[in-house]
Amino acid sequence: MDFFTHFVVPFAILTLLSWKSRDIKDRLSGGFGGISIDFDVILFAIGFLVPELFIFTHRGITHSFIFGLVTAMVFIYLISRPSVYGLINYVIKRDIKVEFNWKTVSLAYFGVLTHLFLDFLTTGGIPLFYPFSLTRFTANIYYYTDPVTTIVALSVLVILYLRLNPKYKKIALAAFLIMLVSFGGIRVGEKMDALNSQTLSDGYTQITAYPTPDMFTWTIVEGNGGDKYQVFNYNTLKHTSSNIREVNNLTIENGSYESAQKAIKYANTLPEVEKFRWTSPYTAVNATATSTGWNLTFYDFVGNHYGATELTVQVD
Repeated sequence: MDFFTHFVVPFAILTLLSWKSRDIKDRLSGGFGGISIDFDVILFAIGFLVPELFIFTHRGITHSFIFGLVTAMVFIYLISRPSVYGLINYVIKRDIKVEFNWKTVSLAYFGVLTHLFLDFLTTGGIPLFYPFSLTRFTANIYYYTDPVTTIVALSVLVILYLRLNPKYKKIALAAFLIMLVSFGGIRVGEKMDALNSQTLSDGYTQITAYPTPDMFTWTIVEGNGGDKYQVFNYNTLKHTSSNIREVNNLTIENGSYESAQKAIKYANTLPEVEKFRWTSPYTAVNATATSTGWNLTFYDFVGNHYGATELTVQVD
């Protein structure tokens, strides 16, 4: 999900479910927690300079239950410093002061949990249980970002910024949550329709659907459980398939299968290949034997939406 939605959702929930003791600082704490873990872009340089630490990337280490809490604590501590919130207050002409205590940290972690849930719904997935597991979890309901949701979330933020009657702000927040839930419900229904409309044949026994920016168009991947996939786009409104193609898990030129497998096994230990496979839902390999070894091109035929779609390495 987008940056704006990650602030609005926890802020809206805390506003609409608030009681007399819940003031603006509490709601801001939730909103700040919601955006805190997306500041992982600051850590990108670490993963870039030290490939073995590829977990330091966007939707990486901070997008887990444990390090999400750590990130929220650090973020609330920093933004509660007078020099920091003073500068922000001066720039935006609004008071965003929050205090650093267990209450605000707890509310910020609530924001983190809403963030993790929203990103879990999108393509790409997140490593929820890191450091115990690198596995990325995703429901593949929403596309990586949804333009309509982003625009509406930004509009809601503008309404919150304006000096309007609080009841109009609550209406805007409630409408946004209703829209988000409705879009999610529609996408779940369309995904099931896309899957149920397919008939497996030609040896294909497995099927998965991935969202696209259009909630009525899904990328379908059929697999035979081994070395071949069929990939195409399916429109649930028109009930039509397009861009149909077959992909081999491994394509070898010149050399032997055994030699290619040995080269791939070694390549899989390289940090850049580990990262590529970690961020890619599917990885196929084009292996070409050369006079000095193997030229291996790993490519993602579905798309990870925020990284390279292919990687080439040389194995001697």
